Amino acid sequence: MKLTRKLVLAKAKASDLDSVKKLNCWGCSLTDISIFSQIPNVEVLTLSVNSISSLSPLAGCQSLCELYLRRNMIPSLSELSYLRPLTRLKVLWLAENPCCGTDPSQYRLNVLRCLPRLQKLDNQVVTEEELALALMEGEEVTTPPASFQNQLSTNGLTDLETENDPLNYNMEETNKIREQLGMKPLPRDKFPSLSSPSTRDSIPVVKKTHTLEAVLLLLKDLDEDELHIIHTATQNRLQTYTQLRNPNELTADTENY
Repeated sequence: MKLTRKLVLAKAKASDLDSVKKLNCWGCSLTDISIFSQIPNVEVLTLSVNSISSLSPLAGCQSLCELYLRRNMIPSLSELSYLRPLTRLKVLWLAENPCCGTDPSQYRLNVLRCLPRLQKLDNQVVTEEELALALMEGEEVTTPPASFQNQLSTNGLTDLETENDPLNYNMEETNKIREQLGMKPLPRDKFPSLSSPSTRDSIPVVKKTHTLEAVLLLLKDLDEDELHIIHTATQNRLQTYTQLRNPNELTADTENY
């Protein structure tokens, strides 16, 4: 069943789609929710007990704070990638979907790594420790394959591969970001030419550099609580590295207790 404009307005008791803030479509046998591309201001949305399989229509609902999707047909956690742009989303109920798998604890970590701003998942409050663990041990949620173009570009690379090519990074823009962060500018040799035989080998190094820059830049957008979560996760990660690199020191410290 397709969710129509008429049904939305009737349930929300609204005169137009822009004014819809809360909508309850529990148990309506819905399979098509494409109408949500026209409902940008919805804040609380109940879609539990339906047959919904894709979350792509929700990607533009920037005001969404609470989303209830229990007992649907969401096939993979990759569908959560459509919810990443929704920075106000704090409550998500996703239980009893095929994407939840058979390992509840790992499922929870994976969801929280993808959507770290959540405050409640499946009617259970997200703790600071749990979120820190998710950032370290949760598996990366990939974008659904259907959202990528399958055609190859003229140089024989897919769009995703081209996107990661170091030539697509503008050295001037990158160094501008680094200057804002108080970092030294990158030398020109960090931007190898396509003709260089080592270009493809250098991609992981360049990608790692830009990952660091992206993380540092995003810190400006985090509030105090979110920064504290990052701090906890970083400390735990550093402790793990220390233990791996200095096993003898770890043994000595243990024996002192």
